[in-house]
Amino acid sequence: MDTTSLVFTAMLPIFLIIGSGFLVRRLGWLSEEADHSLMRVVVNLLYPAMILSFILGNDALRHPSNLILPPLIGMTTIVAGFGISMLVARRINLGNQRECRTFAFSSGMYNYGYFPIPIIALLFDRETTGVLLVHNLGVEFAMWALGVGFILSANDPKSIWRRILSGPVIAILIGAPLNLMRADQHVPNFVLETIDLFGQCAIPLGLILIGATFADLAKGAKLREGIRVPVAACALRLGVFPVIFILFAFLFPLPVELKRVLIIQAAMPCAVFPIVLARHFDGSPEVAFKVVLSTTVVSLITIPIWISLGLALIPVN
Repeated sequence: MDTTSLVFTAMLPIFLIIGSGFLVRRLGWLSEEADHSLMRVVVNLLYPAMILSFILGNDALRHPSNLILPPLIGMTTIVAGFGISMLVARRINLGNQRECRTFAFSSGMYNYGYFPIPIIALLFDRETTGVLLVHNLGVEFAMWALGVGFILSANDPKSIWRRILSGPVIAILIGAPLNLMRADQHVPNFVLETIDLFGQCAIPLGLILIGATFADLAKGAKLREGIRVPVAACALRLGVFPVIFILFAFLFPLPVELKRVLIIQAAMPCAVFPIVLARHFDGSPEVAFKVVLSTTVVSLITIPIWISLGLALIPVN
C-alpha cells in the first residue's frame, strides 16, 4: 500500500468516529450535561494514561535532543502561527478585534493530539509517538501562556501555571524522568497493561466529544455568512503553514523522530479545543467553529497530499 492510501486509511476511522459523535448527539444518546464529566475523565485519566503508555520504555526519549528540541519547536510553531494569523486577520479585515483575536488563536493552533497520534502510530512507531507527546509540552505552554493569556482575554481566575499544569502535562513531566530511570522494567506487567487499556480509550472518546461539539455549534451557526473566515483559515492552516513546517524539517538537522512529527503536524487541521476556550473566555465561538470545521473537512483531502509530499522530500526511515 502506498503512503497516500495508508494515510487515508489512518484518517477514515478518525472522521467516522467524529461523525458518530455528531450522530449520537443529534439522536439524544449523549447529552450536553454529560460532556463536562466525560471530558474531565479524558483529560485527567485516559489521556495521561495514554501518554505514560507511549513514554515508558521509549528508547528515543532517552536521548537529550528528543527531550529538549521537541517542546521548543512545539512552542515556536504555535507562537509563529499566532503571529502570522493575526497579521492576516488584520490585513484582510476579518471583523472586529474580538473576531480577529479568535481567528488568530484558532488558526494558529494545529491539532496536536486526537488526529496526529493515530496517524503516527500507523505510519511509524511508538518512539515517534512519544516524541510527539513531549513536543506537545511546548504547544500547551504557548497555547495557555500566550494564546489565552494575551490573545484571548484571560477572565479565568486560575493562574496561567494552574492552567498549564493539566493532567497530560503532569503525565509527561512524570513519565519522562521515569523512562530515563527505566522504571518500566520494575513495574508489574498488570500495571502497565492497565495503563495501556486506559490509554486506548482516550482517542475514541475524545473524538466522539468533538463530534458532539460540532453538532451543538452547527445548530445556530451561520455558515454561509463571513466566508472570508473559513477561506483564510484553510489557506493558512492547510496551505501556507504546511510549506513552512516541511521546509523547516528539510533544512535543519533534527532527530529523525522529530522530523516525522513535523511532517505529520504540517498536514493537521486546526485544533478543536479553541472552540471551547473561545466560549469560556472573551472570544467568538462562531469564528472558532468556522475555522475548525472548515479546516477539518478540507483536511480530509489535504492531509494525504502533504504527508506524502513531506515523506517524499525528507528521508525519515
